[in-house]
Parts: sequence; structure tokens; C-alpha cells
Amino acid sequence: MRRLRPYLPWLAFALGVALVRLVVANNYYYTLINFIGIHALLVVGLNLLMGYAGQISLGHAAFFGLGAYSSGILTATYGANPWLALAAGLVVAGVAAFLIGVPALKLKGYYLAMATLGFGIIVYITLVQAQSLTGGPSGLSGIPCLTLFGLPLDTPARLYLLIWPLVGLVLLLSANLVDSRLGRALRALHDSEAAAQSLGVDTARAKLTIFIWSALYAALAGSFYAHALNFIAPASFGFMFSIKLVTMVVVGGMASIWGSLLGATVLTILPELLVVFHDYEIITRMAILPQVMILYSREMVRSPVDLWARAAERRVGDQGS
Repeated sequence: MRRLRPYLPWLAFALGVALVRLVVANNYYYTLINFIGIHALLVVGLNLLMGYAGQISLGHAAFFGLGAYSSGILTATYGANPWLALAAGLVVAGVAAFLIGVPALKLKGYYLAMATLGFGIIVYITLVQAQSLTGGPSGLSGIPCLTLFGLPLDTPARLYLLIWPLVGLVLLLSANLVDSRLGRALRALHDSEAAAQSLGVDTARAKLTIFIWSALYAALAGSFYAHALNFIAPASFGFMFSIKLVTMVVVGGMASIWGSLLGATVLTILPELLVVFHDYEIITRMAILPQVMILYSREMVRSPVDLWARAAERRVGDQGS
């Protein structure tokens, strides 16, 4: 049984995805679940950057927007193939992450947070002001749906069949990354950059690599978001959405791949359940942000998933003794 324990979460995930497809019939629920998947892609990448590498980012919505607008503009305006447009969005976000990351990642702590915040604001203002290209505040419409093997993914139920297997693939890829040489370097970097450098870790390269990696996840999510809604507007990619992503990381737990999925699920469903408190959403997020900055360490912001796993290991150890 102990040998099978590492595979149980993956089995539960696969069964859950299959069960939803068999049980759910309402398009509203499929739309909500698809948004959970899109947010999970974003939060996993941000958690790799914040939770594992210890690098604060308050501008992650910018990469989400770059992926969405790259796909939207190329398909709606120029008639490009949606999959080629998605690939172009990844390239745009990756290049932007490299150009921003090289100078910004030399900063630490609050200074890095302010640098990424500034980048996010610049991207948002550009999306608003470039009306001839982006549609300005009114947004960009006419974005086509994705197709897979000739089948148009024009309903939430069909799009579900693409988004959630991809989420599973991203989770698996991220889990392997965490256990790789780069993942060990990131954890060393998180604990002490000076100590990591003394052990021969190229900290600058490790930080830039994971920064670009997380940007690619965000751009991928942005492309799916654009093709799922067939419409995008700058308001969806502003500062408050970056704060929402950070909140998802904290709720699920820093330095936890499965915690990222938990945080995305909770904070995607919760607003739907508490519509009456919608007017207080901004106040709540802004109240959480200072706590994130204060409690920003792996030891102080644990994932409920990690706590459950540690408790299970402790019980197994007690039984063995």
C-alpha cells in the first residue's frame, strides 16, 4: 500500500475528471469547472515561482492577458489558425518574461513585487490604449472557438474534454519539475539565495527559468480563456486579478502542486456562492495582500494538502513502530 501512495492523488484526479463528465449535464457547471481549470493553470505556475522559488509576483495577470490577446488578435482580426495563435501567444509571453525577468529578478522581496506590479500596470494600460488593435476598454469580440481533430469545441462540455486533461498534464509536468534538479535548486534558492550560490547553484538562471515557465503557463491559460469566451477585455487582466491569483496560491498553500488546484477551486467557486458579498470582494483581497507579504515563507503558509499528507505519514510511522 505504501508503494501505491504516491499514485493515489493522480488516480483520484483521473477518476474525478471522468466522473464529472458522466454526471454533469448543465452548461453552467461545465463553464464554472472550465474556469477552475484555467485558474489552476495560472496558479500552478505562480506557485512554482512564489512557493518554490520564493520570488514574489504581483503582475502575473499581464502574462495571462498577453496570451489571451495574442490568440484573440491573430484569430479574430487576421484569421489565423487558433492553435498557431496559441503558440504565438506562448512565444510573446516567453519573450516578455525574458525581457522583464533579466533586470527585475535582480531585485528581491518587496522591490521585485513592485517591479512586477509596474509591468502588469503597463500591459494593462497598453491593452486599454491600443484601441485599433485590442478594441480598447470595450474589448475584442469575434474570437473563434478551438477545434480538435475537426471537432469544434464550441460548448463548455466539449471544451472540458480539452482543458482538464491538459490540467492533469501540467500538474504532472510541474510535479516532475519540482523533483528535478531545477526543483531542488529552487527550494535551495527559496531557503537562502546566498547558501544556494555557495553550493554552486546558478540562482540567476534558476529564477529566470521558473519565471519564464510560469509566464508560459499563464499565457496558455489566457489563450484558452479567450477561445472559451470568444470575447476579452482589459478589465479581466488588471491588478486585482493578479491579487486574486496570489490569494489562490495562499489559500491552497505555497509550495504545493495539489494545493494550487485546491486554491483555484475554492476561490473560483466561492464568489458564485457568495454573490451577496460581491461588493466586498476588493476589500477582502486587499486585506489579504499585506498578510501574504508578512507571512511569505513556506513554513508559515502551509498547504492543507501538505498538512494532510504529513499527518498520514505520521500515522503510518506510528503504526510501524
